[in-house]
Amino acid sequence: MKFSKRCLLISPNEGCDVGDVDRDGKPDVVAGTHWFKGPEFVPRPVRDIPQVMTEFYANNGDHLYDVDGDGWLDVISGGWMESEIFWYKNPAEEGLARGYKWKQRLLKDTRPHNEVFELRDFDGDGVPELFVNSWEKDWPVVAWKMAKTPEGEPTLEEIVLGADGGGHGYALGDLNGDGREDLLVETGWYERPEGDPLAKPWKFRPETALPHPSCPFLVVDLTGDGRSEIIWGKAHDFGLYWWEQGEPKPDGTTTWSEHPIDDSWSEAHALVWADLDGDGQGEFVTGKRVRGHAGKDPGGKDPECLFYYTWDASAREFTRHTISPFGGGVGTGMQIRVADLNADGRPDVAVSGKTGTWVLLNEGAE
Repeated sequence: MKFSKRCLLISPNEGCDVGDVDRDGKPDVVAGTHWFKGPEFVPRPVRDIPQVMTEFYANNGDHLYDVDGDGWLDVISGGWMESEIFWYKNPAEEGLARGYKWKQRLLKDTRPHNEVFELRDFDGDGVPELFVNSWEKDWPVVAWKMAKTPEGEPTLEEIVLGADGGGHGYALGDLNGDGREDLLVETGWYERPEGDPLAKPWKFRPETALPHPSCPFLVVDLTGDGRSEIIWGKAHDFGLYWWEQGEPKPDGTTTWSEHPIDDSWSEAHALVWADLDGDGQGEFVTGKRVRGHAGKDPGGKDPECLFYYTWDASAREFTRHTISPFGGGVGTGMQIRVADLNADGRPDVAVSGKTGTWVLLNEGAE
């Protein structure tokens, strides 16, 4: 596969999302201070973001969602150390055309130390919850349900999924084959209960504890035996791995064996599963989160990169392929987005990190 790349903006921003911001039927990219009108990706303003801790924007991710139900996609965002989650109101047709900034409104004052958020519809009602991943291992795992204040303003209602702690990194997928999506975190995994998943606590199981894994990492059945494997990276160190699931113990405890994928580069902070070549077999996309801890991680000052890895079921191994090479200008931040950005039927990639916001257009087979 060959990818052409286009730099949209250089800034320390590390969050991005893809959606139809202006309702013209074409996907746009939003990344921190700006949105980029597709397919030309012309920059237009969204908001101001404080620069903190020398080289960070106070933005741990961008999430497009119509918060107020007016038919226009808004932005939900927060920060690592900040406790507030804000939403930014889309100024609609006239405001977008004139380049107006989006009005900031408080969604909820929650808690600090938030690594990353994800919009996920846990209860299947068509309205996503906001899942919060905190690096604090002993803090409860929570999701926030979209709600309204007595005055009718958008807000969030806290739902505790599990009180046994979480930590840096998460994945979502059916780990034990019961047909229900489970939640994996740094300290282990939470088994989704039957019925309404927001009405009762999830059972904690510690056997999948991982050292500071990616946000997110992946749950995929690689071996075709009906049991899901785990694909993960060390988010602030060297190493990509896959864990093969074996026969469970009589009490339901899952069992695992570890296999290396790639230890030649560090800070694989986010992984995304997608079928880039359209062959029906998924690949995973990941890259180096540039200076994730301001260059203090192992390999933290090494060159940026962006790759995808294909799975060979017969050889039981992954092969690395280059989207952008070491030192090619493209790294990652907190999020990797995969979507068809130019309507050619092929999935493209959008990333935003400390080497800039980029789109990588999938040109097909070399």
